[in-house]
Amino acid sequence: MRVLFYGTPGFALPTLDALLRHHDVVTVVTQPDRRAHRGQRLTAPPVKERALAAGLPVLQPERVRDPGWAERLAAVGAEIAVVVAFGQILPKAVLDAPDRGSINVHASILPRYRGAAPIAWAIMRGETETGITTFQMDPGMDTGDVLMTARTPIGPDETAGELAERLSRLGADVMIETLARLDALTPTPQRHEEATLAPRLKKTDGVLDWSRTAEELVHVIRGANPWPGAATRSPRGPLLTIWRARVVDDARPAPPGALVRHEDRSMIAAASGAVLPLVVLAENRREQPWEEYLRGARLEDGARFTAP
Repeated sequence: MRVLFYGTPGFALPTLDALLRHHDVVTVVTQPDRRAHRGQRLTAPPVKERALAAGLPVLQPERVRDPGWAERLAAVGAEIAVVVAFGQILPKAVLDAPDRGSINVHASILPRYRGAAPIAWAIMRGETETGITTFQMDPGMDTGDVLMTARTPIGPDETAGELAERLSRLGADVMIETLARLDALTPTPQRHEEATLAPRLKKTDGVLDWSRTAEELVHVIRGANPWPGAATRSPRGPLLTIWRARVVDDARPAPPGALVRHEDRSMIAAASGAVLPLVVLAENRREQPWEEYLRGARLEDGARFTAP
């Protein structure tokens, strides 16, 4: 099948690679190069780099809804478009440019977690299962008719980055199966009344509020890894990012945010239970184990961590 592919980050690469093995990818559409990293050098999206390495034509519209783009995309002669984490809303004229419309790979079981960050929000809200949905796109935000779904458990310690890596591979498999069975599939309308939203993450979504339970806080720490990071302010002032942690249910009671000793380990008290950090990053320092950080910080029992 002649495929027009839309995608931008690394999450989209397994699907692009699978399409290259099984179909004829005629053109790749991705976001424009952006300034990133130290020195703010102009950096190509991962999908662009992979497409160029495969010798594919690449288009990088600043806004795909601008006049002329629907006609330009129709001219590539694709039978169908596959969209994976592209990063722009596609208007109806663009969605309808290929003969058979556009199909999206979404990292949740729709209609739950519609939006830009379904993986992070599923973890932050304590979900124990998620998955992949392929659906026929319409102009709404992840509202189109469902074609296929595949479910997978979320590991108790799994971070958003680790889950994204697994789901990216699962998404590729489900998309290839969707295309193989496309003529036999019956699109199923979503139950819109059951929809939940997963908006793009902000830095403030990783702020640790110690008045929450330890379980809720560890969900935030996992969901905010690798971005934006779960942040607290140390008793001495600098920011501290907690990358990994676990819940301690039987820690002795202490005010939320207080450093508390329990069974020869120091942890941070929450509204219920305590959070035992495992890997942290102090401001302007390197990532290090929690115990190593404590040896350098020299904090007394009862010292308080606060929201930034």
